[in-house]
Amino acid sequence: MATNGFHKSWNNVTQSLLGFILFKAKPFWIHLTYFVTLSLFGFWALKISKPKTSFRPGNLDLFFTSVSSVTVSSMSTVEMEALSETQLIVLTILMLLGGEVFTSMLSLQLARLKFPKQHQADDHHQPINLSSTYPTISSPPSSNNVQHRGMMMGRVTTYSGLEIEKITNIGDLEHNKINMVDFNATKDDDSLKYDSIRCLGYLVLLYLVVVHISGSSLVAAYISLIPSATQVLASKGLRVSTFSVFTTVSTFANCGFLPTNENMMVFKKNSGLQLILIAQVLMGNTLYAPCLRFLIWVGEKLTRREELRYLLLNAREIGYCHLFSGLHSLLLAGTVVGFILVQFVVFCAMEWNSQVMDGLSSYEKIVAALFEVVNSRHAGESVFDISTISQAILVLFVVMMYLPPYFSFLPPNLLEDEPESGEKCKKEKKSFMKSLVFSQLSYLAIFIILVCIAERDKMKKDPLNFNVLNVTIEVISAYGNVGFSTGYSCERQLKPESSCKDACYGFSGKWSSTAKFILIIVMFFGRLKCFFNKTGKAWRIPN
Repeated sequence: MATNGFHKSWNNVTQSLLGFILFKAKPFWIHLTYFVTLSLFGFWALKISKPKTSFRPGNLDLFFTSVSSVTVSSMSTVEMEALSETQLIVLTILMLLGGEVFTSMLSLQLARLKFPKQHQADDHHQPINLSSTYPTISSPPSSNNVQHRGMMMGRVTTYSGLEIEKITNIGDLEHNKINMVDFNATKDDDSLKYDSIRCLGYLVLLYLVVVHISGSSLVAAYISLIPSATQVLASKGLRVSTFSVFTTVSTFANCGFLPTNENMMVFKKNSGLQLILIAQVLMGNTLYAPCLRFLIWVGEKLTRREELRYLLLNAREIGYCHLFSGLHSLLLAGTVVGFILVQFVVFCAMEWNSQVMDGLSSYEKIVAALFEVVNSRHAGESVFDISTISQAILVLFVVMMYLPPYFSFLPPNLLEDEPESGEKCKKEKKSFMKSLVFSQLSYLAIFIILVCIAERDKMKKDPLNFNVLNVTIEVISAYGNVGFSTGYSCERQLKPESSCKDACYGFSGKWSSTAKFILIIVMFFGRLKCFFNKTGKAWRIPN
């Protein structure tokens, strides 16, 4: 009896908590709690795991690495080759669970739970509860389709096999006319929307699984078949299976971590591997929405399922932030390709004959440049040393890193009737406190100023490494969850220190604890920036 009472109490608590999460808690707090919890779990897992070398990172660096993995930022303060295989597996799990596609799939599951229970049942022919209201209609059902089993309160009346319970004082059917066609249409719409969301969840899961399995297989096959790539892993003591899975998960999640200290620079001449990863980068971020709609379109053509057609025709009603209309998806894809072409042309024009491209053939230069500009939006993997690239290109990269993944050209005359999807469709009454919130760009300026204050002594003593541009790149990269970093070089010190040693991690690895903590906040802020898209509108600059 005591056990049953405990289980009953536990179920009540669980249901109350789930109800609060579904209907009371705001999405921002749900996401923040999710990412913070994962980060703490990752820190604990990295802490108890033994590193590969005798070097043991500090607690702040371990937490920084965990946050960087969960927020798919790939900001680095420790060398990746110092991590053991167990720690690499931990990072793989964190990147998978923190990736945008995976978290969006969880949001679909929460959306399904918000539906009334009668729509969550597999059998849509269960009795419908109409205790509060019931429709009225123009003509009574024919006697052949009506089985009268009582007209008093609490009895059941059956119309054409549909049971309607708890109807109070119906009276004579001739005087209480019910339009069964309208009633069934309303019921079918709600059920169809629920089935469509469930179908979309399965499609996202299928997309996630297929890309990871095929991507890992392609990377493993390439590494195994190309001797130069095999030698790189052998020299670093990495297994092909570990490298391929870790790299695929990181690339698709647009995290940018690789189990090598030099990131992709050791594979500068492996153009085939770069092309494989370029496809994964785009499918996991900027082109995810167009790819998902294309998958739904192909599925609808092959299966003619009503749920898939509903998804194509009612994208905004679903409330899934990655499901756009056909026109919006085309414009988004065009914008992404346009940005890539612009960056590619500028990069090749300025760096084609520079020291950055030394040792590469024309084909290798083209692929490497394409790989670099594709990663500048959000992935952060790099085949070049960012610090050696011209500053004009770095400024262009800063702009690209700042832009959200679905930034696109949307002519008002084409999309003026298309409202925003999901929670953005709901007009919230802005309070005075909300009006005081700054824009995202304002907060980034504040973060950069705070880092410069925290590192003011180093900026005086070591201005070539600690300069405003490098700090800006690091902060914007963390905000955009990209991972580009200029790194730190002992050769750039004005007063060389004998104890200085170059390390293969990001520029933030040389920052103070205060500056690192600020960057942790920036990474969380960047991962949740979708909740601050409309902030700062109350602040106006007069003409």
